[in-house]
Amino acid sequence: MDRNLALEFVRVTEAAALASARWMGRGDEKAADAAAVDAMRRAFDGVRMDGTVVIGEGERDEAPMLYIGEKVGQKGDDAPSLDIALDPLEGTTICATGGVGAISVIAVAEHGKFLHAPDTYMDKIACGPGARGKIDIDKSATENIKAVAAALDKEVKDLTVVILNRPRHADLIAEARKTGARINLIDDGDVSAAVAAAWPDSGVDLLMGIGGAPEGVISAAAMQCLGGDFQGRLKFRNDEERSRATRMGLSDLDKKFTIDELASGSVMFIATGVTDGALLKGIRFLPDGKAKSHSLVMRSATGTIRTIEAHHDLHRKPKK
Repeated sequence: MDRNLALEFVRVTEAAALASARWMGRGDEKAADAAAVDAMRRAFDGVRMDGTVVIGEGERDEAPMLYIGEKVGQKGDDAPSLDIALDPLEGTTICATGGVGAISVIAVAEHGKFLHAPDTYMDKIACGPGARGKIDIDKSATENIKAVAAALDKEVKDLTVVILNRPRHADLIAEARKTGARINLIDDGDVSAAVAAAWPDSGVDLLMGIGGAPEGVISAAAMQCLGGDFQGRLKFRNDEERSRATRMGLSDLDKKFTIDELASGSVMFIATGVTDGALLKGIRFLPDGKAKSHSLVMRSATGTIRTIEAHHDLHRKPKK
């Protein structure tokens, strides 16, 4: 995959972040998400690629744009064929309430290298490079916490586990607390949390729990770039979701997916902060129609990680 595309993709996440950040704290999740989707879709038109959205805003009858299967990019004879996994605004509630850690994010891979995950839930576990190969979603929370602590040469009491704060996780939280590990409960944004589990000095060592399946694929792409580990298993809420997964080509609906089965080959991960978080600063709107953004770009082929602080003159930004 052409490394020069990375900068083009940053412009895409920047556009979505700038648009949705206008809605920070205004209490309107739908408006914030719609602004991000519209800006991201328009920005893709400037990228030279034959892109296909494989993880997006839903199926075609559910989303007006960035739906699963939509073609994006400037197509041409020499345009690379790429699959796109995206979330124009990961953390819609975070943005609407002015909370911590909303981002705009995309992951890019060569054609056929992402799992085509249906819009359902996924049980997930993620860790950093130091514990790669030591986690197993089939094992108990206690076993995984102890395994990661041993791999990192930490006492369990010094390990930090991040879990979405949901009623469905009551037993998981109770078990994790019983081990003596430190628990970080988050209200939203488990892509950022998964990345944090592999990010040096983030203060997070392990992610566990059930979140969105599409976000699981994006998280796996990030972990490939960071050298971390990720496993997932789809958790269906009803028969309709199971049928949808079958239509998308999945045969074993109870399969444990490894990181390489979720995202493989040459992968890029690109994110821009919308609100301040542990990894990225949010959009800053400055005097005289200026703004500042903070982005993260990672490539699995080289392991290169770049942070980009961009200054924008909004008066000069194209309207279309």
